[in-house]
Amino acid sequence: MCCKKLLVLLTIFVCAAPLLAQDKPLFKVIAFYTAKEDRAHISFVHEANRFFPAIAAKYHFLYDSTNDWNNMNTAFLQQYNVVLFFDTRPETPAQRRAFENYMKNGGAWLGFHFAGFALTPSAYNQDWDWYHNDFIGAGQYKSNTWRPTAAFLRIEDSLHPAVKGLPHIFKSAPNEWYSWEKDLTKNPDIDILLAVDSSSFPLGTGPKLHEIWHSGYYPVAWTNKKYKMIYTNMGHNDIDYENKTNKELSFQFDNEIQNRFIINSLLWLGGTKQ
Repeated sequence: MCCKKLLVLLTIFVCAAPLLAQDKPLFKVIAFYTAKEDRAHISFVHEANRFFPAIAAKYHFLYDSTNDWNNMNTAFLQQYNVVLFFDTRPETPAQRRAFENYMKNGGAWLGFHFAGFALTPSAYNQDWDWYHNDFIGAGQYKSNTWRPTAAFLRIEDSLHPAVKGLPHIFKSAPNEWYSWEKDLTKNPDIDILLAVDSSSFPLGTGPKLHEIWHSGYYPVAWTNKKYKMIYTNMGHNDIDYENKTNKELSFQFDNEIQNRFIINSLLWLGGTKQ
């Protein structure tokens, strides 16, 4: 009788072991955001906080988010494998030191759109050389397109895991596109993953003429080979400002191919094989 009970218990344990293993997340993600100013950025943050929990459940990673930038400290960050910035960056010296140390010690980062913004003078001065010049590599913001419009994006490094399974050229979600102070093609540490394809021109609708691009080379996603990171320019939804309804007119995560790029990027940063 004892042997039969032991056999039953052993069978239960063996069957349950795979389930217990599956309950452990493959990696842990923490997203930082502010979501206080531009309605387009706020819309993106809310959308992202709906998208990533669903992706986490599907791909078996843990997803947390916080708007408390005081959590940008060593003790908090060491709980996570990947950090996301949705719409801003750390501002205090202590927060910045903690993030720089995190990245220099093997942490991973995925930044969106306004997380790379800096312009002097503005509310977001370029007063953090390591982050803007060394880490992201783009320096200050230079210009943008307007209104938010879709672009045809071209893969620049077909061997990178972030673009696995993507067509060579694909149409993005509508977005406000940035150009930058520094020429990323001249930085040997920067690996450009996606750029605006010339078939997108003219890009933007104005009404200001300088907000419509007619030519040029515009990287929109890249990685710095000195770190485990990806910056992507996507992250600005279209809002009905003109009619003062503030209605959301577009969403970043309505685009399946673009979503695949984001998922691939996150899985690569988290250290999993797609």
